[in-house]
Amino acid sequence: MLKKLFGKKSVEEQLVAPVSGKVVSLDEVDDPVFSQRMMGDGVAVEPTDGKVVAPVSGEIVQLFPTNHAVGVKTKSGVEVLVHIGLETVSMEGEGFEGHVKTGDHVNAGDQLVTFDMNLVNEKAKSTITPVVITNYDDIVDSFEPSYSDGAEAGQSTIATLQTKS
Repeated sequence: MLKKLFGKKSVEEQLVAPVSGKVVSLDEVDDPVFSQRMMGDGVAVEPTDGKVVAPVSGEIVQLFPTNHAVGVKTKSGVEVLVHIGLETVSMEGEGFEGHVKTGDHVNAGDQLVTFDMNLVNEKAKSTITPVVITNYDDIVDSFEPSYSDGAEAGQSTIATLQTKS
C-alpha cells in the first residue's frame, strides 16, 4: 500500500552527445558486446574530435584506469556508460586523459576525457563511441534515439528515455 502511495514516479531523461559527430544505431558498431546490446541499449557516435563530455548530469560511478570509458549515474538511477572507441582498453591508457574521478558530480556537457583520435585510429579497431544505458532492462520504460549526421558534444540530444515508475 505504501509503495503505491509513495512509489517512484517515472522520469524523462535526455542524453546529449558525449562527442561531436554522427549519431548511429548500436547495430552499426562492429563489436557484438555493443551491437547485440549485451551491456544495455543506447546509441553510438562516430566522433569528429577527441573531446568527451558528460551525456547526462549525475555522479561519476566509474572511470576506467585506462580512461577509455566512464560511467555516469543520474539522480533517477539511470546508469550511462560512454565507451571511447573499440578495443581501446588494449592501449592501456595511451592517448587518453581523464578529467574527472569517481564520486565527482558533473553536469551534462562537462568535460570527462580527452583522447588522441589519430592514435586511437592507429592502435585500436575504431573511434566509434557507444553510449549505453547499462541498467536498461531494470530502469527504462521507453527509449527514443535521435540519429543525426552532425551532433554537437554537450548540446545535441541523442536519445530521450522514460524511466519505469
